[in-house]
Amino acid sequence: MSQKVIRVALFKVPLKENQLKFEELYKILAKTARKDGVPYILSVEAGPTHPDERDQGYTFVAKSEFSSLDDMKYYDADCEAHLMLKAATKNLGVQGFMIVYYSPAVVAGL
Repeated sequence: MSQKVIRVALFKVPLKENQLKFEELYKILAKTARKDGVPYILSVEAGPTHPDERDQGYTFVAKSEFSSLDDMKYYDADCEAHLMLKAATKNLGVQGFMIVYYSPAVVAGL
C-alpha cells in the first residue's frame, strides 16, 4: 500500500517583494498541477516565514502532500506546473534552498 509523502521546501529569498511573487506562483501551481489530466497533489501550503534567529536565512516555505512517493517523484521531474514554477523562480533572487520529504511516522493533533 502506498504511504503518504510530505515534501517541505525552504528557500532563501531575501527581498519581500520576491517572496510575494513566490506566493503567487504557488497559488498558480496549486490550481494547475495535474497528472493524467486530474489534480494529484493532496495539499499545498506555502508562504513567507516569520522572522526568527533560528531561520538560517530561509524566508519562504512550501509544504506539499502526495498520496505516494511516485506522485512526489512525478512532481519533481515531470509536472508541467512545477516545471513552470521552477523556471519562474530563477529570476527571483533565490540564494539557496533545501528540500526534504518524509512519510509520517507520528500523526497527532486535534
